[in-house]
Amino acid sequence: MNLWAWVLVACVTAFATKLVGWLLPAEKLQRPWLLQAAGTLTVGLLASLTVMNAVAAGQELRPDARLLALAAAAVALLLRAPFLVVVLAGAVAAALGRLLGLP
Repeated sequence: MNLWAWVLVACVTAFATKLVGWLLPAEKLQRPWLLQAAGTLTVGLLASLTVMNAVAAGQELRPDARLLALAAAAVALLLRAPFLVVVLAGAVAAALGRLLGLP
């Protein structure tokens, strides 16, 4: 299969998943195990996207200043800092990394 066929399959799958969600009765979607699974999948997807954006450059892995920003933001989150402080910590860490010569 070429790339466009895979893109089309992904689009149809996403649409079908949303359609099934609309067609199912609401009480079927309120089961505790389903809510827990949906929450876990959301966190896992967000974590994987964050890490890939921090260390990937196209098809290769290339750690750079973004990884420092991610680490600084993670430390700020562990310290329960406000969101603005988390963002600023990441930005300052990335700036310092670039200042020190990281790509």
